[in-house]
Amino acid sequence: MSSPVASDAATTTLHPPGRHAARWLILAVICVAQLTVVLDNTVLNVAIPSLTEEMGATTADVQWMINAYSLVQSGLLLTAGNSADRYGRKKMLAVGLVLFGLASLGAALAQSPGQLIAARAGMGVGGALLVTTTLAVVMQIFDDEERPKAIGIWSSVNSLGFAAGPLIGGSLLDHFWWGSLFLVNLPVSVVAVAAVVTLVPESKSRGGELPHPRTGSGGGTPMDLLGALLSMIGMGGVVFAIISGPHAGWLSGQVMISAAIGIAGLALFAGWELHTPHPMLDMHFFRNRRFIGAVSGGILVAFGMGGSMFLLTQHLQLVLGYGPLDAGLRMAPLAVTVILINFTGLGARLMPTFGTPGMIITGMSLLAAGLAAISVLGGHSYGGMLTGLIVMGVGVALAMPTMANAIMSAIPPAKAGVGAGVNGTLMEFGQGLGVAVLGAVLNSRFTALLPLAAAGAGSLSAALARTHTAAGRTAVQDAFASGIGTSQLVGAAAVFLGGLLAAVLLRRAERAGHEQQTPEAPEAREAREAQGAQVG
Repeated sequence: MSSPVASDAATTTLHPPGRHAARWLILAVICVAQLTVVLDNTVLNVAIPSLTEEMGATTADVQWMINAYSLVQSGLLLTAGNSADRYGRKKMLAVGLVLFGLASLGAALAQSPGQLIAARAGMGVGGALLVTTTLAVVMQIFDDEERPKAIGIWSSVNSLGFAAGPLIGGSLLDHFWWGSLFLVNLPVSVVAVAAVVTLVPESKSRGGELPHPRTGSGGGTPMDLLGALLSMIGMGGVVFAIISGPHAGWLSGQVMISAAIGIAGLALFAGWELHTPHPMLDMHFFRNRRFIGAVSGGILVAFGMGGSMFLLTQHLQLVLGYGPLDAGLRMAPLAVTVILINFTGLGARLMPTFGTPGMIITGMSLLAAGLAAISVLGGHSYGGMLTGLIVMGVGVALAMPTMANAIMSAIPPAKAGVGAGVNGTLMEFGQGLGVAVLGAVLNSRFTALLPLAAAGAGSLSAALARTHTAAGRTAVQDAFASGIGTSQLVGAAAVFLGGLLAAVLLRRAERAGHEQQTPEAPEAREAREAQGAQVG
């Protein structure tokens, strides 16, 4: 049994403090740090021609340059969150910024593809620490009243990063060499580290003092090293399979073996976490209906966002004929809508009226409606697509912060870092799954509609190369446009059904919690006791 001193220390850590005086300034610093992480998920795409020409990079090299970052980051999210809870969120945030800055410098100075791939992997390590600690710090410094707005602002940075990545990358490459894409991270990292050290309060779970979540006993809690290793193997294998599938083929040995290793790793991780006395992630969270509802919705929101971004980029460039920079500009209304709604606090103000389930079903229904509108109205013009992008933006702005808040609220504050790791892992997994599933639907529909002259072609460019008439080329382009439209409708249906499921689970969780908190009426208690006496 733990001592009173230990219990007091644990209680102090478990309950978030009141309103921090510099909380909005801290949030600004956190958002800048988060933005650099998100930007580096997309900014390198525009530098592919330069890297191929100046470094002699092969197609496989380029794929690893892009994927090493997200692969390492996704594999380390749970471990990074656990480390932040254990050793201090402020400390790990500063370490993440330093690692990210140093790895960015290494990437800018790289002289070979191998050096750049290694530097990108190092950036992934720093990125994993930043993704988990930034959200954990937001949970720490904001109270229940202001937290929805703060998480909305934090969440909107993700949308801003995805939209701004290609634009910033293209602008830098117009004036500087490809290394400038990474050098811009250095001043941001330096300023952010100074601000974190000065402003951010330290917090950690004090694992040696906290009572165990299941047994209630005190004492030391050793690091779950095997759990960390299994989570990295599991997530790394699954994410690598999702990343490799579109290029290597979903039934290729590379993808199947990677997926098998990843699934086996995650299964072993779950089994180990259920039986080890000091788990990194308490699997009993998955018995919490609120947690399950938020997790389900989070995966589907990320699924819709990741898949739609993948489809919209191809739609704008390959169907409507825009260049990369013009395509990026035309996708910006989605991010602008998300930013306007979250920065004005509209979503946070609607929360008391709609409640968590209502916000999620409303947001995900709008996201689904936007995808459907783009499929129906935006097939051959940007005007119809613009309407869909704005509707999608409203949906994302309402659903995504609500989902993140629900996930974090379902996990004890002492495990805020692990909660942020779960949220980040869901985002990575959902986005990859969206690209994989909707990409497969696109390819299936496209190949089924190809004219005989282009039958068997695996891509739009290959199909166009096989056709030699204007009518044939038009038929190929129409087949591709139809494939994109079908994929968007499938994505819309999945997002809507996911929102419905998440809302139902969250509503049931709220009702169950309300019933447990409602005191029993005296008359009912007397009747129950009298009945018990008669039975006895």
